[in-house]
Amino acid sequence: MSVKGRRVSGRGGGEAVSAANYVFGPHEDDIIIKHRLLTRTTTTRGEPPLKKLQKKFTAFVLEVEKDVDDNLADCEKLSRTFLQELSTFEIPLLKSKAVVDANVREKENFNELKDEINKEILQAQSDIEDLKKQLEDSKIERKHKEECEAIRKLIAMQPPRSETQKLITELEREIGLLEAEDLATSRMLELRKKQFALLLHVVDELQNTIEEDQKALMEEMRMVAEEPKNGLPEDSAVASSSGGAEAMIID
Repeated sequence: MSVKGRRVSGRGGGEAVSAANYVFGPHEDDIIIKHRLLTRTTTTRGEPPLKKLQKKFTAFVLEVEKDVDDNLADCEKLSRTFLQELSTFEIPLLKSKAVVDANVREKENFNELKDEINKEILQAQSDIEDLKKQLEDSKIERKHKEECEAIRKLIAMQPPRSETQKLITELEREIGLLEAEDLATSRMLELRKKQFALLLHVVDELQNTIEEDQKALMEEMRMVAEEPKNGLPEDSAVASSSGGAEAMIID
């Protein structure tokens, strides 16, 4: 991966470096790096291992394909060289496989850890909900306690129950006396009503008696006044009038 930069000079002697120009994009770079790691076609020092192995194998195959009969020693030598190079090439592959297996196990552990963390998160959320409910219950309970405390203070401000009971007894006694007084007053009023009715009746009877007496008196006076006209002597008239007067007095 090559990076090209261009230095630009500006006014005041300042310098700036332009953005890097990449030959491949980031995604293509990842694909190329992955391919090179898998094929081991690149190395930091010397010739790539796969190319060296390919050269050893090619040299061994070419030596075997020769029609010469005295190249057995060369073939054995090239074979040992190829096998040695193959072993050398295989060791990094085994290391890579071990790394891959370790990464797989690490991924599985990570997944298990992730599942445990998710479970703990769910449990924590459930605990939070429970704590919220407990908090609401605690708030309600505290409110009830405050209300009970306010009621208790109001009760404490009131007089003792013994005094209240004594006051109630006194009031009940007064109410009883007032009821008895009201009953006596009602009876007295009823009696006075009856007496007043009797008095009115007596007055009415007395008035009737007086009216009758006055009528009788007027009748007697009329009769006395008519007697001289009928030729009665004055003495008899006087006697009659005296007798009538006496009769009135007797009555």
